[in-house]
Amino acid sequence: MTELPRKAVARTARLAALPLGYAGRNALGFGKRLGGRNAEVVMSEIQQRTAEQLFRTLGDLKGGAMKFGQAMSVFEAALPEELVGPYRAELTRLQDSAPPMPTQTVREQLTAGLGPGWKDDLVWLDGGPTAAASIGQVHRGRWVDGRDVAVKVQYPGAGEALRSDLRQLSRLARSIGTMIPGIDVKPLVEELQRRTNDELDYELEAQAQRAFADAFRDDPDIVVPDVVAVGGDALVTEWMDSSSSLASIIADGTKAERDHYGELFVRFLFAGPARTGLLHADPHPGNFRILPNDDGSPGRLGVLDYGAVARLPGGHLPSAMGSLIRKAGEGDADALLAGLREEGFILPSVRIEPQVVLDYLAPFVEPTTVERFQFSREWMQEQFQRVNNPRDPSYTVALKLNLPPAYLLIHRTFLGSIGVLSQLGAEAPFRAIVTEHLPGFAAPA
Repeated sequence: MTELPRKAVARTARLAALPLGYAGRNALGFGKRLGGRNAEVVMSEIQQRTAEQLFRTLGDLKGGAMKFGQAMSVFEAALPEELVGPYRAELTRLQDSAPPMPTQTVREQLTAGLGPGWKDDLVWLDGGPTAAASIGQVHRGRWVDGRDVAVKVQYPGAGEALRSDLRQLSRLARSIGTMIPGIDVKPLVEELQRRTNDELDYELEAQAQRAFADAFRDDPDIVVPDVVAVGGDALVTEWMDSSSSLASIIADGTKAERDHYGELFVRFLFAGPARTGLLHADPHPGNFRILPNDDGSPGRLGVLDYGAVARLPGGHLPSAMGSLIRKAGEGDADALLAGLREEGFILPSVRIEPQVVLDYLAPFVEPTTVERFQFSREWMQEQFQRVNNPRDPSYTVALKLNLPPAYLLIHRTFLGSIGVLSQLGAEAPFRAIVTEHLPGFAAPA
């Protein structure tokens, strides 16, 4: 597959076939169990085939389908181990790869975006892509001034495919949700739909990347490439020489690498809003590149892809967010409930006991209450199972909470980031980082 399918009917048919295929495999599995085969073996086979079909389809279609798959991949750590095994390889594959489009199509897109004289500035362009993702792919090139550059080109029809896929995925949310137990598909799709226009606008992406590049220019740990040129569906930035991403550290990194890059990931997450007024809102591991030192020891962290950012009111994360996290960590149930009501997380008509709310939130803020916190799949699975278990008191609290619009993208980003940290199994000084960068968290003098 080399191009985005242009006909909506073709893409819709492939997406619609996903739950049908799952239902068929379940029926076949039921027959095998009646025939005496071990139920656990049969279910493992069903999950393996489902994972392969689901994520191969999402990756091949690119557009909104792959964007959805990448967004799901950061929540892999939350799923129970007995369910996630067959899915893990396919999920993490989506964090770093996608099939390419033809070179001629790339050249046509560059002409449309940068003008017919683009070869005067871009004096060399690699024939094949170095990376390919949901709505575009990246080629290595050389600018007229001698700089190596990354040339990001949007797939023809990416906007049409992105919107069409997300509409179809929204309609199929309930049935696709049964294929991946535990992930709430519908709000994830809705969030992707809300930021579609921003994702497609390379001018807006360049504006955000320039802000981050300026803010982190002299940072010893974080690298953000400068923007060189932008136009239409083409974006040219400085080249970042990195052969691997956080996905490789998740797969086989040492403890030292996991802790080091996990800490840099957290520092960027919080320092970005403090320095730029923007929140990088696409935390999947493929966007975070590994830049080891010359001796191979853990080095700097490069950060790519600024198509999804939250433009924060007031130019910073909400100070109420820091205050609420601090109150939960201090165990002040009454003050926590009052603050949640004031900020709109609990509506005036909702009646709930302060201690019940505190018991629900306390485990989530635990990383801010100790000097260093060890993230793990086991910890995230425990929290995920707790809030999704109808017999647990936390389940009813979750149903009564409201998420104010100003917090939608912030919530999704931080939840995804915790998923990445749990995949890494990183130990990080979370409390110190939050104290330095999150408004309202430090106790009033």
